Amino acid sequence: MSLELSLVFPVCDEEQSIGRLLDEALALAPRLASDFEIVVVDDGSRDASARIVEARRQRDPRIRLLRHAGNRGYGAALRAGLREARGELVFFSDADLQFDLDELATLLAHAREFDIVAGYRRARGDPWGRRLLAFGWGSLVGRLFDLRVRDIDCAFKVFRRHVLEAIPISSVGAFVNTEILVRARQAGFRIHQVPVSHRRRRFGRQSGARPRVVARALFELWTLYGDLRRSGRAPTALRDEG
Repeated sequence: MSLELSLVFPVCDEEQSIGRLLDEALALAPRLASDFEIVVVDDGSRDASARIVEARRQRDPRIRLLRHAGNRGYGAALRAGLREARGELVFFSDADLQFDLDELATLLAHAREFDIVAGYRRARGDPWGRRLLAFGWGSLVGRLFDLRVRDIDCAFKVFRRHVLEAIPISSVGAFVNTEILVRARQAGFRIHQVPVSHRRRRFGRQSGARPRVVARALFELWTLYGDLRRSGRAPTALRDEG
């Protein structure tokens, strides 16, 4: 029997924030769901992240820990967590404390009406270079896939279980958010967008703008675009439902 709500957090070298994140999640989830789990996927952390989560898991069985022996990539970690989640509603966010978990309640308010509820950052706390890169990426994706989503890579989304069971996810890098939304709309699932707060990262290092990460995302973008064209399912009119 599946749970009501799963909270999924990919983690890589977040020892300074993971404890606080788990505290916030454990305080919030009982107010939102009668039955829940917290799934942490440690993607080859070289710091104490996994040890911190394991210690907490031993005290609270609602916390689950998946560990990758080496760093496989953000998309691979997120995919593993989404596949492992047992909830009827599956939420994911990053472990860097850039989002206010309390705003999950706002997303869940729409989760019975829509298949995916996607947050978008009303005012991004990132440096200007990251914002410029995000604008260019969003414009490219919108042009290629006609996917009119305000903030494609916002790591604050809720899925109904049947969405994750219906679509394949192959990305191992940062392209994973785009791939999920493109495939979901191709399958006819409805997406609703909700504004959420965003703050600048306090701990650790951002990796999304590294040349290797960007190059992998572009490769995976062109791979998906080519696959859809060859299959005769080139994207058309992939727009937000509200």
